[in-house]
Amino acid sequence: MKIGIIGIGLIGGSIAIEVKKTIKNAYIIGYDSSQSNLDISIKLGLIDGVISKKDYKFLDVIFLAMPVKEISKQLPTILDMINSKALVIDFGSTKVNICKSVSNHPKRKQFLATHPIAGTEFSGPSASKEKLFYGKVQILCESKYTDSSHLNWATNWFKTIGMKIKEMSPKDHDKHIAYVSHLSHISSIILGQTVLEKEKDESAIFAMAGSGFASTVRLAKSSPETWSSIFEENEKNILETLTHYLINLEKFKNLIEEKKYKNIHKVIENTNNIKDVLKGIKN
Repeated sequence: MKIGIIGIGLIGGSIAIEVKKTIKNAYIIGYDSSQSNLDISIKLGLIDGVISKKDYKFLDVIFLAMPVKEISKQLPTILDMINSKALVIDFGSTKVNICKSVSNHPKRKQFLATHPIAGTEFSGPSASKEKLFYGKVQILCESKYTDSSHLNWATNWFKTIGMKIKEMSPKDHDKHIAYVSHLSHISSIILGQTVLEKEKDESAIFAMAGSGFASTVRLAKSSPETWSSIFEENEKNILETLTHYLINLEKFKNLIEEKKYKNIHKVIENTNNIKDVLKGIKN
């Protein structure tokens, strides 16, 4: 089977690892806008060669793991170039614009929109890891528009690498993911920015930073290319989420200013209930 992977960072590289593990005689060619990423991917054995435009018509499956804005931009052209039996699967973190970009494409049935709820704060092909997707949810969007044989192959492969399948509309996906993923990254980035701006003596930060701080700013180490693209593509939902978040921050600030520490205790107590939600996610 001939596989193409466009975007060979953490996600693309981890896809390559799972393909080589689970698909017999898979031959993987890939592309990344970074020549360094391409060189590292070949050196690590993640891909067997570099893809060129003439190669697309020979590929059986193509995985798209580049920044989401690029997926929206390039997906129609990629569908134009593939053969009539090929399948294109995107692994982007937003879905509305990607799905819209090919809603009327004559090869729409050869495309499957997905989002794996998996990742780390690290980026690049060197961050690729085995079993990154194991036990994680793979969200499918508008799978009813994908050819049934392609959909069956894809869902079976996702299950083979240990994923759980969930269907969701692109609109619902982008709205909910803004709260549970995109807001987390923004909070981490702004906390890191605030501390770096306030604390000029970096040694003091490192001396006093405990596990709580480290875990909270962990996501601030994420790829700027990936996440600036996500924030742009999901702008409307992120602004709505940030508005809600800022209202709660202002309320919390007011409680401190008004010395209402019993109310603060109640806020913390109520928010402790999130542990039950997180327990459900782990299970």
